[in-house]
Amino acid sequence: MIMNTMASRVAYGLYRAAGRAAEPALHLLLRWRRLRGLEHPTRWPERFGRPSSPRPLPPAPGGRPCVLWFHAVSLGEGLASIPLIKHCLRHRPDFLVLMTTTTLSAFEVIKDQLPSCVIYQLAPLDSPMAMENFLSYWKPDAVLLMESELWPNLIISAAERGNTVQAVRFQLLHASPSIIHFAGDLKYAVGDLDVSEKDARKINNLQLQMNNRPIWMAASVHKGEEEVMLWAHDELIKIFPTLLMILVTRHPQDGQKIASELKKQRVNVSLRSRSEVIFPSTSVYVVDTLGELRMLYRVTPIAVIGGSFLPGLAGHNVSEAAAMGCAVLTGPHVGHFSHMLGEMRKSNVLSVSQVAGKIELLETLKLLLGDAKALEDRQKAAKQAFSIMSNGVVGRVWNLVNTIVLEKFDGVAY
Repeated sequence: MIMNTMASRVAYGLYRAAGRAAEPALHLLLRWRRLRGLEHPTRWPERFGRPSSPRPLPPAPGGRPCVLWFHAVSLGEGLASIPLIKHCLRHRPDFLVLMTTTTLSAFEVIKDQLPSCVIYQLAPLDSPMAMENFLSYWKPDAVLLMESELWPNLIISAAERGNTVQAVRFQLLHASPSIIHFAGDLKYAVGDLDVSEKDARKINNLQLQMNNRPIWMAASVHKGEEEVMLWAHDELIKIFPTLLMILVTRHPQDGQKIASELKKQRVNVSLRSRSEVIFPSTSVYVVDTLGELRMLYRVTPIAVIGGSFLPGLAGHNVSEAAAMGCAVLTGPHVGHFSHMLGEMRKSNVLSVSQVAGKIELLETLKLLLGDAKALEDRQKAAKQAFSIMSNGVVGRVWNLVNTIVLEKFDGVAY
């Protein structure tokens, strides 16, 4: 144990030294990324821990608000944190909530969904200088990590300052329970997010355009996977001529390329980013926009979750589609989401269908599109499994935060 501790300290020391040495190069890298549209055009200095918002004044002379920092990297984890943030603000409106995400795509979607009182910043790089700048300015009392990625400077620097670090989805770091605490999976809470009036209007508009046609959706499709999905669709329309496929690309920039190739093949395609209408003759509706996936799950009875049909991919969250009552299918390559699939199938074996490849995908889609009872059974099973898995997850995580964090500051749990 002593040897492991010494080795960890040496490794962290080397990581920290390498981070300091690389800081000039990181400045150049961030500027290059900004020019390529990969970083926010005006707020990119936040990635070096330089704030763009003032720190709120204390509620009383001599005091200061307790600051809870929710940190996520990607869009999925950022969305998963919103129900917990709202729960926190309902129970402790006197607390200051600080939210950070790393990716620009997450920032563009989440900024419009957070309560107005939440301070939202781009996450600092895990370099000594950026993390010291960030922690010195915001002085968070507790850090809630929504990811399973390793952030050594964040974790160690926060611990050295006496901050509590709670890992909601952390799987990699072996550390004392007094430093890092573990809680439930908030990915099941994403389905509980409210539908805005704007999204409700979009849903109604899409349903009018679709006009009760048979529909299936391929969601979060990575580059190369569209070939699998489009092959299946070509086979399906031989049986179901009016079938509409919604193809949602994981990366928006892939959508226009796919639509262009389909048009060359004389496929009737509409592209969402161009506000193209779905006509009765439209065969493929390519969605190349951000932040609309949960809304689209509400207009399709069948959702095939991408990121799972090619080697090297690691799946995506299937519970979002299940929450909307879709019949859920996924491919063989699901990575750590295999645990989620196992939990849901344990609740109801029909809740998620994991297919071995494109042939089994096609056969399952034929069954669901041709048998209304089979489709209804899968839809009900998915929603039931989600209901079981999501029941009370926000409350359970909040209770842990409450015990670890809140009692520390005022001796009273809420």
